Amino acid sequence: MQVVKTSDGAGAVEQLRACGRQGSDAEWVSWAIGRINADYTRSADTHLIPLDLPALPDIAIYLKDESSHPTGSLKHRLARSLFLHALCSGRIGPDTAIVEASSGSTAVSEAYFARMLKLRFVAVVPARTAAEKIEAIEAQGGVCHKVEDPATIYEVAQALAAELGGYYMDQFTYAERATDWRGNNNIAESIFAQMEREPSPIPEWIVCGAGTGGTSATLGRFVRYHCHASRICVADPEASVFHRHWSDPRVTTVAGACSLIEGIGRPRAEPSFIPSVVDRMEIVGDAASIAAARALSQRLGRRVGGSTGTNLVACARLAAEMARAGRRGSIVTLLCDSGDRYASTIFSDAWLRARDLDIAPDLKAIESFFDTGDYRM
Repeated sequence: MQVVKTSDGAGAVEQLRACGRQGSDAEWVSWAIGRINADYTRSADTHLIPLDLPALPDIAIYLKDESSHPTGSLKHRLARSLFLHALCSGRIGPDTAIVEASSGSTAVSEAYFARMLKLRFVAVVPARTAAEKIEAIEAQGGVCHKVEDPATIYEVAQALAAELGGYYMDQFTYAERATDWRGNNNIAESIFAQMEREPSPIPEWIVCGAGTGGTSATLGRFVRYHCHASRICVADPEASVFHRHWSDPRVTTVAGACSLIEGIGRPRAEPSFIPSVVDRMEIVGDAASIAAARALSQRLGRRVGGSTGTNLVACARLAAEMARAGRRGSIVTLLCDSGDRYASTIFSDAWLRARDLDIAPDLKAIESFFDTGDYRM
């Protein structure tokens, strides 16, 4: 089908409404699962990168580089699992239009798999989503339907799927159950396999963010199932509800401005976020996340996204705490996606000025951590 690209996706969505229909075909499902599994077989695992920290000789920090997936982010794993879960549950057929609510990266990955299976794909995204992510979704053949209020993406996506006779993938509900957390080439199993020959092979901490909560659920369940001593820390933006919900389960929503860090932090406690498998939450301001992303980008010689900066701030706090207590060990975190997707946002000084965001103090703090091993913000 020819995809019509418009500024708000309305023209393309109308085209999809005109021809969408539900289908089910056992042979096609078998073919589709085979296509996805073949794609996985062709793919290499992502690297585990040690961070150079001479000031902390007894503490090692590793970055699991999820930006090297074909669609450039951690969400590639999630999209694959969501498609397989939906296919095996009988929810997707050869003519099913796929609809997803997303801040961008999951939609990029889902568009990739939808194109692989020759399925139509619509992403319902907040209007403020980085232009680079919109372009990436469209490059995979997807259509973007923008909404002004990010809190409405769920309802809009569900309504569009119903109108198209399609399927709302609903990553926020199915992320924690679509992945086999016991170990089936998931991210947790990969981390522990890659750590086997390191000086401290069982990490003291594994640090991740929460967008759906699926990654922290997978990591936490895997650690408990295999009786590892590792603890799970979720790095969460200040504006997010997750850290509030973790402290008090009665808090399920938060009002006010959203975080500037795309992909993590939500105004609603998502069904896939499982507080009971999280050992600690670290609250990180947007300025600190952006400063850390920029500082780490300089050290690696390539840009990393804002959520990676959020993770790094949490790692810095944990590492400094371990050093003060005289503890040895390792910390593993995620390099979630490439910073090239945020060239017009967090890597733009003009963008920061327009939001009156001063990252200089936080930049000084994270650089001091690299130099001294201490973090004081």
